[in-house]
Amino acid sequence: MVVLSVPAEVSVILLDIEGTTTPIAFVKDILFPYVKENVKEYLQTHWEEEECQQDVNLLRKQAEEDSHLDGAVPIPAASGNGADDPHWMIQAVVDNVYWQMSLDRKTTALKQLQGHMWRAAFKAGHMKAEFFEDVVPAIRKWREAGMKVYIYSSGSVEAQKLLFGHSTEGDILELVDGHFDTRIGHKVESESYRKIASSIGCSTNNILFLTDVSREASAAEEAAVHVAVVVRPGNAGLTDDEKSHFSLIASFSDLCLPSST
Repeated sequence: MVVLSVPAEVSVILLDIEGTTTPIAFVKDILFPYVKENVKEYLQTHWEEEECQQDVNLLRKQAEEDSHLDGAVPIPAASGNGADDPHWMIQAVVDNVYWQMSLDRKTTALKQLQGHMWRAAFKAGHMKAEFFEDVVPAIRKWREAGMKVYIYSSGSVEAQKLLFGHSTEGDILELVDGHFDTRIGHKVESESYRKIASSIGCSTNNILFLTDVSREASAAEEAAVHVAVVVRPGNAGLTDDEKSHFSLIASFSDLCLPSST
C-alpha cells in the first residue's frame, strides 16, 4: 500500500464499521453469536415492555414483506384479546431472527432488535467494542485538522453509538459528528450517498468514504463521492480489477490530509 493523498475539497470522512474500523471477527464471532445465543431469553425477559413489542411489530411487518421468499418464517399477528400464548409467539420471532441472520439480512427490523440486545450487553459490561489500533489516533488527527467524521453502517444508529460508547478505547462517541444507517438508504445504492451529503450540508465530492466492500465503493463513486477501499486482515479479497480501479489503504494512517502535505 502507498500513502493516499486526500483531495483538497474533502472536508468530511465517512466511515464504514465492519472490516473498516472494527475487525470482521468481532462482529462475526462476538456480536452476531451473542444475538443467536440470547435472543429467546431476551424476548422472554422483555416481552411485556413497549420497546420489545415495537421491535416485534417491526419484525412482523418485515415477515409479511418477506412472505414470498423461499423459506420465509412468518410471525403471526397478536389477537389483541390477551389470549395469545407468548411462548408460541416468542418462538416464532426467534425462528424469524434465525432465518434472517442465516441469510445475513440487513433489514431495519432485524438491526433494531439486535441493537437493543447489544445495548443491554454493553451496558451490563458483558462486552466491549474492538477497533483496529490505527483508527482512534487517525480520527483524532482528522478532527484536529478540521475534518468532520461520520459513520455509515448497516447496523442501526443506536448500535453504532453503543460500539463507540463502550469500546476497548473507552467512550469515543465525542469523536464522531453523526451517524447514518439503512434508514437513509442501502449502502449499495448511490442515492444513499447523495442523501447523506444533503443531510450533512455538503457536496458529495466533499466526502471521502472508507469501506471494505467494493459494491459500496462503486455506489459511492456513482454519487461523485471520493472513495478508498480498506484492506484489513479477515476482509473479503478483491479482484484484480477492483485492486486496479480503487484506491487502497491498509491503515487509516495511510491517508495524508491536505493540511499535512
